Amino acid sequence: MATTTRNPESLSMDALAVLLIVPQDSRRNTLTKVLAGPQTSIAHVFSEYPDFEVLTKEIDRECDVAIVDLDPDSERALDLVENICSNHPLVTVMICSSRKDPELLVECMRAGARELLTEPLLRETVAESLVRASARVQEVRRQKRVRGQVLVFTGAKGGSGVTTVASNFAVALAKEATGKVALVDLDLQLGDAALTLGMSSKFSIADALRNEQRLDSDFLAGLLTRHDSGLQVLAAPDVYSSFGSLQDSAHKVLRILRNDFSYVIIDAGSNFGSLHENLFDVADTIYLVAQVSIPALRNAHRLMSHFSGLSGDRKLEVILNRYNSRFNEIDDDSIAKALTQAPKWKIPNDYSGVRQAQNTGVPLVMEDTPITRVLHEMARTVCGKPAIAAKKKRFGLFG
Repeated sequence: MATTTRNPESLSMDALAVLLIVPQDSRRNTLTKVLAGPQTSIAHVFSEYPDFEVLTKEIDRECDVAIVDLDPDSERALDLVENICSNHPLVTVMICSSRKDPELLVECMRAGARELLTEPLLRETVAESLVRASARVQEVRRQKRVRGQVLVFTGAKGGSGVTTVASNFAVALAKEATGKVALVDLDLQLGDAALTLGMSSKFSIADALRNEQRLDSDFLAGLLTRHDSGLQVLAAPDVYSSFGSLQDSAHKVLRILRNDFSYVIIDAGSNFGSLHENLFDVADTIYLVAQVSIPALRNAHRLMSHFSGLSGDRKLEVILNRYNSRFNEIDDDSIAKALTQAPKWKIPNDYSGVRQAQNTGVPLVMEDTPITRVLHEMARTVCGKPAIAAKKKRFGLFG
């Protein structure tokens, strides 16, 4: 953490996204001035020590460096530093303080901080600290560019078929994608994604949520169950489970999986709550599963209106499940009007085929059916592959 002096104008590095947690007005103003320039951009400023959940949301949006003011409440500040370093290891944490003693330095290092900024906060010394962080940040950015997509499936109404669609889509994506694919069943009470795929799992997401302090790539890998398609599944518990607060643990699971897998598929079911709100906030794509009925379309419209008010550039795609154009009492124009947009995907109705797949434990996508073809088309779209051209009908004596 030693500093040397060089001209900051001669330093070469890309702009760093900096998060400030500085309750003291004068120090916050000084840091804001010192950080002004092309080398940095201030992503967010906290004028008081935030809750962990609020802090996580801001870091997940964009953060390369976090600067934490130690002096107003050193215990609280070091707790925040430990939380950031534990849950966001790609973020470089710096501490600022008016104190200059070796014991403080040791405390900060134990908490995970990589830099100690002491007064006076000069542009040159702060710039030097940022330069030392920049090499690490470049690797961080490379990892961020390749981190997995989060694809969340949720239902407009109970019984929409979210698990059937999400599970079979996951198998299709595992076959189409070049990267690794994970499926997470977040219905802790009655989830049956693993059962839908004919799998039995020794461990479940409950084991992950109960062991938040042990969560890392190796620990989580031991909880996953591999399907024959190559899909890795984090199943729901076999017994009815209840958890008071899931946000922190679930987000930690998601961050790990997102770094280890190219695609992370979430079966979020149809029971909305604070956990689902946070999931939707970090999702790359939300698939809203509905059926052609007045209640389902009404709920879908209400949810779409809600999602449109969320920040970010995530996509929302509507899936009409069990669709049958011949026997629908609501025509396509009326459906589009009710949803305010045409549905992206239509999965054909095949009640007997779905029932047989559920009872035998053989995924629908293992057979060549109209449903399978739609799910593979969805998977190819996610992978960036071109759609498979429809076979032309041939006419004649032999065709």
